[in-house]
Amino acid sequence: MYKKLFRTAILLIFKPSDGWKELSTKQHETHESFLSGFVYPFIGLITLAAFAGILFTRKGFDLHIALKESIVVLLSLFGGFFLSSLIISELWKNIFHREHNIKLCQRFVGYSFSLTYCLTIVLSLLPEFFFLRFLLFYTIYIVWEGAVLYMKVTESEQFKFVCFATLIIIATPLAIEYTIGLLMPGLKF
Repeated sequence: MYKKLFRTAILLIFKPSDGWKELSTKQHETHESFLSGFVYPFIGLITLAAFAGILFTRKGFDLHIALKESIVVLLSLFGGFFLSSLIISELWKNIFHREHNIKLCQRFVGYSFSLTYCLTIVLSLLPEFFFLRFLLFYTIYIVWEGAVLYMKVTESEQFKFVCFATLIIIATPLAIEYTIGLLMPGLKF
C-alpha cells in the first residue's frame, strides 16, 4: 500500500502530467479506497513524522511537546484537506458553473496535496531544512496540469481555476494551523 502511495505522490511531483493522466483513468475507483489508500495513510505518516521529529530533533525528551505538535499537524492537514475540498467544490459549482461533485474535488485536492504531504514529512524529520517550504509554490504547476487533465477545465478557465485552487490548497492548512495557535496558545512551543 505504501509503495503505491509514494509512487503516486512522486509521479505527481516529478511528472505531474503523467501522474494526472494515470489518475484520470482511475476515476472509477471508489471514494473510500481513495481516502483509505491515499489521504488517510499520508496524514497518519505525517503525524508520526511530526511526533518522531520533535522527539529526536530536540535535546530533551519532550513527550508532551511531541504530542502537541502531532495534534496540530493532524488537525491542520486533515481540516485543510476537507475545508479545501469544500471550498473548491463550491467554487466549482458557483463560479465555473459545473455540476456539484464533492468527491471529484476531494480527489483533486488530495492528489494536489502530494507535495505538501511529502514536504511536511521531510520538514518534520529535518527541521533545519526550513527553506524547503518555498517548494510549496511548485503546487501551482501540479494544479495547472491537473486542472485540464483531471478536472477537465477548459483552457479559457484554466488560469482562474488554478489561481483559486492553488491559493486554497496552500493557504487552508496554514490558516488552520495559525488559528489553532491563536485559539490554544498553550500549544505554542
